[in-house]
Amino acid sequence: MNLTIIAYLEMSALLPWLQSSYRTGRSSETAVLKVLSDILLCIDAGDLSVLVLLDLSAAFDTVDHHILLQRLEREFVQTGSSTSSPALILSGVPQGSVVGPILFLFYTADLLLLTEGHGLCPHLYADDTQVYGLCHSFIHS
Repeated sequence: MNLTIIAYLEMSALLPWLQSSYRTGRSSETAVLKVLSDILLCIDAGDLSVLVLLDLSAAFDTVDHHILLQRLEREFVQTGSSTSSPALILSGVPQGSVVGPILFLFYTADLLLLTEGHGLCPHLYADDTQVYGLCHSFIHS
């Protein structure tokens, strides 16, 4: 991963806070621990929780470029004085590329807002998403 891109995005607060992949100090383990901790706190309080695990199949291949370009507006990649030749691709980001995972994070960033807007708790790790809801039970022992 290009550390210059990641450092810029971190400094500019452009990466979703609840995205644990491709970032220093955030891994699949930290994602699991955050979700597990929230669910255990809910259970300890005598409340209910539901967890849904989403794994996008061929996630990078599903990226709609019109939506991605709206998120990026006028961004482009340039190395020194060289730029790559444009190619017409209607969906997907290059798998195995340095910038592909970052483009995917931008593409899915609104998923956090959508789930939080419905009172749910999201946590993302690359193309995997955990969405969980907490419900206060009416009967406490």
